[in-house]
Amino acid sequence: MVKGLRHTKIKEIIERSVVETQEDLAEALRKEGIEVTQATVSRDIKELMLIKVPTGDGRYRYAFPPEQNVLLSQSRMERVFQDSILAIDYSVNIIVLRTPPGAAQVVAYTIDNAKWPEVIGTVAGDDTVLVVVKPAEAVEQTLAKFRAFMS
Repeated sequence: MVKGLRHTKIKEIIERSVVETQEDLAEALRKEGIEVTQATVSRDIKELMLIKVPTGDGRYRYAFPPEQNVLLSQSRMERVFQDSILAIDYSVNIIVLRTPPGAAQVVAYTIDNAKWPEVIGTVAGDDTVLVVVKPAEAVEQTLAKFRAFMS
């Protein structure tokens, strides 16, 4: 029951305020009377599937991912790409996207939910996204889509 209460409080905190770091979230929980460790907050973030999204001023905040069955709007994709993609490169059928630290997962999530048939998957690190394209001949077309969203 404690975890359920904590998750409810986390949801309330994330929805009403800008939380940029795990420490910010831990401090907000403490102000609500819930003592937590950094490890617990980290685990909660994973369990709640929180993502980091751009705040528009070059910073990032925790947020809940959009509904899985809702396709992202073109303007939302443009914002994510313009705010988060710093460089693009590729080799054969893999596109490499460079992002600021902490932004790769948001970019990968956006690409995964675009449901482009030529993209068979993404892998996100902290500041790099690998996009696997099939067939390899579709790489140029996919690069063009990425660049269009960035301009």
